Amino acid sequence: MSIQSVNPATGEVIETLEPTSAAQVEQIVAGVHAAFREWRTQPWSRRSALMHKAAAELRARQSEYAAIMTREMGKPIVQSEAEVEKCAVTCDYYAEHAEAFLAEQTRETDASRSYVRFDPLGVVLAVMPWNFPFWQVFRFAAPALMAGDAGVLKHASNVPRCALAIEEVFRRAGFPSGLFRTVLADAQVVKGLIADPRIVAATLTGSERAGRAVAEQAGRQIKKTVLELGGSDPFVVLADADLDVAAKGAAEGRLVNSGQSCIASKRFIVVDAVADRFLERFREELASRRMGDPTSRDTQVGPQARVDLRDELHQQVAESVKRGARTLLGGEVPAGRGAFYPPTLLSMVDRGMPAFDEETFGPVAAVIRAKDEGDAIRLANDSSFGLGASLWTRDLARAERLAAEVEAGAVFVNGVVKSDPRLPFGGIKRSGYGRELSEYGIREFVNVKSVWIR
Repeated sequence: MSIQSVNPATGEVIETLEPTSAAQVEQIVAGVHAAFREWRTQPWSRRSALMHKAAAELRARQSEYAAIMTREMGKPIVQSEAEVEKCAVTCDYYAEHAEAFLAEQTRETDASRSYVRFDPLGVVLAVMPWNFPFWQVFRFAAPALMAGDAGVLKHASNVPRCALAIEEVFRRAGFPSGLFRTVLADAQVVKGLIADPRIVAATLTGSERAGRAVAEQAGRQIKKTVLELGGSDPFVVLADADLDVAAKGAAEGRLVNSGQSCIASKRFIVVDAVADRFLERFREELASRRMGDPTSRDTQVGPQARVDLRDELHQQVAESVKRGARTLLGGEVPAGRGAFYPPTLLSMVDRGMPAFDEETFGPVAAVIRAKDEGDAIRLANDSSFGLGASLWTRDLARAERLAAEVEAGAVFVNGVVKSDPRLPFGGIKRSGYGRELSEYGIREFVNVKSVWIR
């Protein structure tokens, strides 16, 4: 079956590509494994120089790569350009810090000398999603390659040109031929790749369903995995918050990438004392955002990545309304071509509604009232997910105390949750396990080896 790249803003087929054949997959894996055996011996200076070149390549072709993203998954062009730059920043970051992150660590024991070293693990399979088609890959690839590992990328089937472009970045930067390769295939190829003895580990960013499948398959092979799955991030507004600033942050946090982000704010938990005022400001902010052609620099909300995803999102909204939620903005599928869905605001949301219980992967904001601070934290934690969370209050001492109580992999105070190469990124509960980015991310796919010398 061929792989199609479809423009979600128009529904038009951009191009049709042939999937990687079984023989080609074998050739790719063999080549990556051979490249790893040489790459693992290369000095830090060479790895660093090439990773800096990858950053330069991203910046030199920023417009080209951004346009590919916008065409294939509908990301507003300004956000696509920012994504390319973020990838470049991360390449530079690991080029500069990887050696220190993986430096030998001396330990005092009964030996004359003992220490911990971090050795490359091998070829890692990366199963990546479409929503941040460059960033999700580079936040794995930059640390993995700097650690001395190699990578095979199985990207989402609706962004094949992005997948090939990423492979091209490393090739143009001068990395060894075959060190990082793309396989164009459906999800069925993943099981075989995980079973291949030359693949030593897997990382996945995606749905809970996909995460379960990869974890199960890797578990059978006793192979390491890192999973970054869904989220239903709480955005907690306390009584002393600056409501104007919080409302702007709420709109930004909900509508980034047209709402298609694991760490997008999704459940807006507001204490009763300020709920009405916050709702009014939040509605105004959402209504002011421009939805339209993602190639226009004025567009702030583009289409959803696929029509079927848009329709699933609308069904979640309709079912929540059926169960008692109120629609204050949006909530209707617009006429015309494309997978568009407008910024939507729901109030009176409660447990038992899809807008509370499930991840809404699109521009839908669910507002939930809390009696007080304690009730707000209870509601924030009343979720099977635990990726990110944000707290809005003027009392920073209170914020730090409450941050310890929030069940999430990251808590941002008076700011929108975001990923940053300097901070570890990942979740708990059904949001997955393991960490990406920072020194914690680069140590996920290495052999943490103890050396004891008498």
